[in-house]
Amino acid sequence: MGWGLPNTASLARFCQKLNRLKPLEESTTETSLQRCLSTLDLILLGVGATVGSGLYVLSGTVAKEMAGPAVLVSFSIAAVASLLAALCYVEFGARVPRTGSAYLFTYVSLGELWAFLVGWNVLLEYLFGGAAVARASSSYLDAIFSHRIRNFTMAHVGFWQVPFLAQFPDFLAAGVILLASTFVSCGARVSSWLNHILLAMNLLVILFIIILGFVLARPHNWSADEGGFAPFGFSGIMAGAATCFYAFLGFGVITTSSEEAQNPKRAVPMAIIITLGLVAGAYILVSTVLTLIVPWHRLEPDSALADAFYQRGYSWAAFIVAAGAICAMNTVLLSDIFTLPRIAYAMATDGLFFQVFAHVHPRMQVPIVGILVFGVLMAFLALLLDLRTLVQFRSICTLLTFTFVATSTIVLHFHKSLPASSLGPASPVGTEQASAPEPGQLRPALRPYLGFLGGCRPGAAVAWALGVLVASAITLDCVLVFGDSALHLPPWGHTLLLLLSSVVFLLSLLVLGAHQQQRRQDTFQVPMVPLTPALSILLNVLLMLQLSYLTWLSLSVWLLIGLMVYFGYGIWHSKENQQELPGLTATHGSLEETAQALQPLSQDPAQEPGHTEQPDSP
Repeated sequence: MGWGLPNTASLARFCQKLNRLKPLEESTTETSLQRCLSTLDLILLGVGATVGSGLYVLSGTVAKEMAGPAVLVSFSIAAVASLLAALCYVEFGARVPRTGSAYLFTYVSLGELWAFLVGWNVLLEYLFGGAAVARASSSYLDAIFSHRIRNFTMAHVGFWQVPFLAQFPDFLAAGVILLASTFVSCGARVSSWLNHILLAMNLLVILFIIILGFVLARPHNWSADEGGFAPFGFSGIMAGAATCFYAFLGFGVITTSSEEAQNPKRAVPMAIIITLGLVAGAYILVSTVLTLIVPWHRLEPDSALADAFYQRGYSWAAFIVAAGAICAMNTVLLSDIFTLPRIAYAMATDGLFFQVFAHVHPRMQVPIVGILVFGVLMAFLALLLDLRTLVQFRSICTLLTFTFVATSTIVLHFHKSLPASSLGPASPVGTEQASAPEPGQLRPALRPYLGFLGGCRPGAAVAWALGVLVASAITLDCVLVFGDSALHLPPWGHTLLLLLSSVVFLLSLLVLGAHQQQRRQDTFQVPMVPLTPALSILLNVLLMLQLSYLTWLSLSVWLLIGLMVYFGYGIWHSKENQQELPGLTATHGSLEETAQALQPLSQDPAQEPGHTEQPDSP
């Protein structure tokens, strides 16, 4: 007899598996990784992970091919989008000081399936990001030797013209990645020390570029005779912003490293904000002087800064810039290789990824298997793929991740907390909650005016409003980007769709704002929720739509592979699934213990899987 259709109860249980949350205690500081990073270490790690190919390569590429001198506006827009995402990272990094970054943030707020997809997406993000940095670094190194490395490779190995692939295999980039992986495998302290040395040299070179650049500046380069300030118009500025977003992606390494920070609740938020401010200032100043030194249409995209000084007759300055570029991009590469295996480690310890990636070397105290495996994969990508392809892949992955983090922030603020009675009589949090309305409920002052929302169970109206908010943001961005071209809408149709999607977006914001939020005085919270994360979602999706359809297609294929891994392995080996198995005698945390955890992130008591312990060091 053939199998029957699944009944309603089995479907409900299956959906519960997909949406189960990870319980987490904020007070837990036990870890098999070594806590050795100070606030300054995190700041330098973040700056080192960010200021690299975005400064030395993308500034020239975007100026030459997308925005002209308005590249500084593109960097400014990308900086705003990064700031909105960074605020969400700051809150999660302070409240969830564990390895895993966006993956863990999603796991404790949205659920297991979404968390796996975000983690899977982040793995691709750092793989392509590290490969892109290695290719850019090898290009600058090749330029120092008058392109002899490239000419030798093309003469003895050959070259090809294939979409996505580089013209020739970059053995130098692959070798740089393998060497960097060796340093990272020696431990967090060794890689942090090397990062500090390279970063110090990079910062000195950046100051040199800014000072000498303003000395050599020619305002005439922005005049109409040279094409004007924004020769590609607003669309070119936005397309440049979508690509420039790649240049601000390093601060995620700070939250990923929080489990190795000495005081993560204080150090992580401070390090993220300081890092983003320093990096944004450097990008805007350097992109300004670049197009003032040489007209934008005469820039060499692959090595713009060094070539700009060379064109003005300062060949010695070009050599200094090239050396700084190599140092900068190697710091980014070290940070990417440092972060990538730690994401896999977090997923493996939760049972969602293969257990071999949870192995920590007993002496070095690093996830050694992840470093070796992903180092080889990254080297293979750098060997074959084109730089622009690598940059666009990383940009779309990161924009998608930031969108999930912003959505998780809204969920975090409106999620139902534990009952006050479970917190104990001496708990100050319990006293506060006893006198305040429950998160997710309609605000008492608005109940007379919004009575139709008061009939919903706590959290239901918020969930619907959040879904409508995300859908309307996507619709609004699609109308803005494709309304006049791909959709072929008449003017009245374009205007009508624009108004409808805008009104629905604003109404969903008002519905969310009408409900009570979780308020905490002991940690940082994103200001103006839900407005700030909603703007982050809107801007992230807008930038994603500026990328090519081939990039979208590649992302879709990668996510489909991820779904196969999750349903074939992760859903069955998840620690939360193991605790739900019949007859399992795992120890469950008491309500008193759970009260120490993230209060808005706790599940319904009937579905609470209990306390999840960090694995011991092998």
